Amino acid sequence: MADHVIPHFQNDAGHEAIEIGVSEFMCVGATPPFDHPHVYIDMGDEREMVCGYCSTLYRLNTSLKATETLPAGCLFLEAAA
Repeated sequence: MADHVIPHFQNDAGHEAIEIGVSEFMCVGATPPFDHPHVYIDMGDEREMVCGYCSTLYRLNTSLKATETLPAGCLFLEAAA
């Protein structure tokens, strides 16, 4: 069982880069129904990683919390069923 929640990020606005506060996350591309397969990304020791589906560049910014992004508004929250 996972001991932490993996945050999901989206790039509806088409930002060139998104700064995030975690090194393990899911990229969904854009908000459904315009999303791509939800991809798990682990940066490992790297500080940047590009999503292979949508080419969004994610940058680790350790001053951000797990649910914060720069620019703001890129955290994806699934609607309750």
